[in-house]
Amino acid sequence: MDIKNIGSLSMKGGRNDNFYFCLIEFYPENGRWFLKSLLPVKDEEVSSNDDAIHAWINNFDVKQLVVDFPLSKPASESVDAEKNINLVQSKIKSLLDEDQKLINQNPKKYEQERNKSDEIVYNRDIFSKETAHHLLSRSFKRRLKKGFLPYWNRTLDFWVWKYYYDQILEMFNTSFDSFGNVSLMVLFRFNYIKKNFPKIVELFEANEQIILIELLRSKIILKKDVALLSDIDLGLEARLDTIKKIESKLDIFIYNHDLEILVKNPRAFDSFLLALAGQNVLKKMNRKLPEWTLPEETKFIIPDFGQ
Repeated sequence: MDIKNIGSLSMKGGRNDNFYFCLIEFYPENGRWFLKSLLPVKDEEVSSNDDAIHAWINNFDVKQLVVDFPLSKPASESVDAEKNINLVQSKIKSLLDEDQKLINQNPKKYEQERNKSDEIVYNRDIFSKETAHHLLSRSFKRRLKKGFLPYWNRTLDFWVWKYYYDQILEMFNTSFDSFGNVSLMVLFRFNYIKKNFPKIVELFEANEQIILIELLRSKIILKKDVALLSDIDLGLEARLDTIKKIESKLDIFIYNHDLEILVKNPRAFDSFLLALAGQNVLKKMNRKLPEWTLPEETKFIIPDFGQ
């Protein structure tokens, strides 16, 4: 029986933070996925957290691992840096120039449509238009005018902004910047410990917020589910409801003990989301990124749940 598995690891916290391993496996005999392992580092019977990572990879024969922080360098240090940086800056200029052209052609109509788009509509479909489609939102224009920082961003960032900036801002009140939400300590630590990984292990990067947006786009979960995940009082119930929908629609079996951990621990839930992106890798359903985003360097997963 050809059993396939993929692991995930959410490590965005500090040195003593509790982080979780998550492993899902596919059993072709019954065509089902199983959440095989969900363990905090402290539960591993090894002398240190770093040893726990090695032990987990070896014990479960993990060949592919998804993490939630950059695996590649900023644009200024990447392959063909100047060429790709200039390309992104040119794309940004084109978007801003086109928007200015619309203003010049009919300022009154532009302002009317701008005011309409700024109205607060709670049941608005966040996928009614892509971020880079005109009219550009005020927030996206501010992001573009701030510029692309080669020492802080990757060319991938601009691609994410084009398709997810408004959605991420609306749903999570934040933006995507490769090195904006991760500490250098995490990057240095992972670069150190991965030296002892088996050479066969292939690494991927994913983003929990984008995964949730794609689950929403695929109608696997609802907008209210995402909105309540960070609520202090209702977060537990929202995670339970979200996980149950994912379990049903993506055909993943979760044992009750693991379900309880996912519901009670946001870090475990994040790791589970990363595993869902990994599922897309095994199913070959992740979206293809343009070459200027350097997909072979970033190994970034944009999942397509295909519902």
